[in-house]
Amino acid sequence: MAHAAPTPGMRTPALTGSGTDHLPDVFDERTHLVARWAVPVTLGLVYGYWAAANRRSGGPVTGWNILFGFVAALAFAALYVAIRAVAPRLRREAHALLWALFAGCAIGFLVNQSGASVLYSASVSLAAAAGLFAAMFYRYSTHGDAAGHRAG
Repeated sequence: MAHAAPTPGMRTPALTGSGTDHLPDVFDERTHLVARWAVPVTLGLVYGYWAAANRRSGGPVTGWNILFGFVAALAFAALYVAIRAVAPRLRREAHALLWALFAGCAIGFLVNQSGASVLYSASVSLAAAAGLFAAMFYRYSTHGDAAGHRAG
């Protein structure tokens, strides 16, 4: 049983008992910088591939289909980065609404590319946005202060 004993001056959440202490960050700043750009690029490429696959409906892959996928990936990644930069500055209601609108539009666009009707695409989009709004509003309400800003 070789556990590290706390040393004088060492701050751990279990020892101090205050709610303002945070666990140490295990990743360095470079890792966070890579993740800050790798996540939108990866999500954008997955989204672009998904949109292109829905659009071609199992048919042959063409140059226009590949171009469509890359344009959809670029648009998704750019909007994701913009929303991630702007949303934390908003109050919790607007923060949750912005993410819900983004997700609802993204899902509705994917459903529309599969050949579904506009009414069906809009209803799926609204249902997804409403569910995400409820979840995000709950999260931001329980993890923020009374003014709607992040705790900590």
